[in-house]
Amino acid sequence: MAFKKKLYRFRPDREGLEIETQHTKKALRREPADARSIERGVRQLLADKVSGSLVGLWLLVPEHLRLGTWDLLCGWTGRPGEDVEPRLALQLVNEAALCVTGERETRCLNHKEFELANGLHFLATDAAIHDLLGAHTVAEAESLQVTLGRLRRASGHFPGQLLAIDPHRTRSWSKRHMRLHRHKDGTPAVKTAQTFFCLDTLSSQPVCFASGTSARTVAHATPGLLRLAAEILHPVPHQLLVLADGEHFTAPLIEDVVANTPFDLLVPAPSQRALEARMRAVPQEAFTPRWAGFATARVPYQFKAGAGPYHLLIERAGERPEGYDFHGFLSTTDRDEVQALTRDFPDRWHVEEFLNLDQHIGWARAGTPNLNIRYGHMTLALIAQAVIHQLRQRLGPKAANWNAQHLANSLFRGIEGDVRACEDTLLVTFYNAPDVDVLRQHYEHLPEKLEAQNIDPRVPWLYGLKLDFCFR
Repeated sequence: MAFKKKLYRFRPDREGLEIETQHTKKALRREPADARSIERGVRQLLADKVSGSLVGLWLLVPEHLRLGTWDLLCGWTGRPGEDVEPRLALQLVNEAALCVTGERETRCLNHKEFELANGLHFLATDAAIHDLLGAHTVAEAESLQVTLGRLRRASGHFPGQLLAIDPHRTRSWSKRHMRLHRHKDGTPAVKTAQTFFCLDTLSSQPVCFASGTSARTVAHATPGLLRLAAEILHPVPHQLLVLADGEHFTAPLIEDVVANTPFDLLVPAPSQRALEARMRAVPQEAFTPRWAGFATARVPYQFKAGAGPYHLLIERAGERPEGYDFHGFLSTTDRDEVQALTRDFPDRWHVEEFLNLDQHIGWARAGTPNLNIRYGHMTLALIAQAVIHQLRQRLGPKAANWNAQHLANSLFRGIEGDVRACEDTLLVTFYNAPDVDVLRQHYEHLPEKLEAQNIDPRVPWLYGLKLDFCFR
């Protein structure tokens, strides 16, 4: 027996596969994770009529069906739906929806119906999740972003007519040697992880993102970010405007965007003495008064390195020459400066609205510096943000302004109930749910509502069972 080879672990049907699970905050167990054992465990949980305090999370299941989350996860993991890998990925998506952070051993989500919503009968540990994410590359995460973005575009989540790009920086406590980044003047430089977002400004929804350590500059990250956006949106050349910030005002970056992407770029010029002197030197007759105290001009602009010529859009505030205040914006194409400066560019601040609402889903903390793991984790959080956006639209204007943490605490964690199997349907019962009339309108008789939308009401990670809701 000392030399038993345990060859059953290498059978093609994966019998004998085990995974480390978080049974309680302190107790770890190894559970069988082959397809047969998972199905047996899930069906046993359903037969036990489980109850818990995370029953509100089941409101996301219909949104997953509408979005096509399961196909996305099976495609990313490269495994069929019966296997454990897509279910572990769904665990990550639902953890992002709950805005949970930190090590899993310090917080216990099982025994509250959380594991059942993932199509599992256990909660995977940090080590198991790390192995899942570590098995995939950055390129695979970017491919998942492209597929998700196309699905969202087809579903009407964003029109893709006006984009904004912005770097989002969070402090990192990694022990690795990293370049330090200063967040504000007068503060010490710290280790930083960076995420570069591309956002649709009309809907305040993210299109895609890129990531990197503090050593990666905006000039290095932006070309790849815009190529991802181009794969998702397929824009007609020079018809889609991208709004940037002052960090993007560099000759190599602007030249690369013009040469290699179909986008136009609008970038605010930095506050430099030479540039301000150049704007003050523009003749008075070149300015067109728009309204009291506001005039605009458009003049050619070329970088010293030779890149260009581009167009410098100038706005002048004030009525007297001694009180003039100038602000410049570089445009890669000739466009109406009033439209660009007074209507288009102010929409760039929808990036801040998005971060205030949704950054705690998966972009409020740095996590590991291993980029393939971080890319995978944040891309799965992008799926969670998409289904939460769908849910907000159904809950009405009251929930539209709730940030992700408030939504998780009030809805996903704030409702108690139970889940039981009734023939071919899972019946989720809510007790004393808030805004019950709104929830009844969208979730009672759910299979019929989904079929009317040409959506298969069977939940694939719950073995083809349908889902319905009851309110008590």
